[in-house]
Amino acid sequence: MKVLALETATPASSVAVGEDGKLGAMSLHVDRRGHVSFLVPALDFVFSRLGWDPGETDVVAVDLGPGPFTGLRAGIATAQAVAAAVGARLVGVDSLSVLALRAATGRRRIWPVVDMRRGQIATRPFRPLPGGVAPDGPIELMAPEEFRATLECEPTDTLVVGDWSVLPEGFWSGLHRVRRGRPRYPSADVILEIASLKAANDEFLRPEELHPRYLREPDVAINWQRFRAEGVWP
Repeated sequence: MKVLALETATPASSVAVGEDGKLGAMSLHVDRRGHVSFLVPALDFVFSRLGWDPGETDVVAVDLGPGPFTGLRAGIATAQAVAAAVGARLVGVDSLSVLALRAATGRRRIWPVVDMRRGQIATRPFRPLPGGVAPDGPIELMAPEEFRATLECEPTDTLVVGDWSVLPEGFWSGLHRVRRGRPRYPSADVILEIASLKAANDEFLRPEELHPRYLREPDVAINWQRFRAEGVWP
């Protein structure tokens, strides 16, 4: 089974292709606003690297978030377009699971972090299992102080991965049972691995079921009524 994986939920966009869960080729580019311009050249590169025709693709997998609006929209639209063009089936994954699966720990509870901007992060806990991880709570949008309070209440040793560098100075002071680790960003090679397992279990989605996990309104959304009530205009 040949899989194409797309990752655009964070500043690190990546595209990977592989067969039966094994990575064949990948392209990676870090640019907060460069998702759209990266995708098409990256697709050309990974297919040409292996000498595959895009029409051979059986499954297209894409990160549905959480993550900022623009990146998710670019990845999902590309996944839908490629799948429709070549007749491939679709798989959706979430960015926090991708981060947690790659985290290097055998015993610590894992809290992956995605920077949602506006002073907020997305996170959820995972527990490590032999050969993988399992979600251990809901996906939540938190301010740094809320996340710190959550970590302070953790009864076990904890590993924070993802873009934890966005957390404010002094955040880690006193959190003696908390460690920081890699990866910083989710990547398409891990999506490829997850997608192969989902495909084997027939966990496919229809194009209209690829719903992005924004967790809030896009940054461009403006509540005009509230602004007028506050007297922005006379």
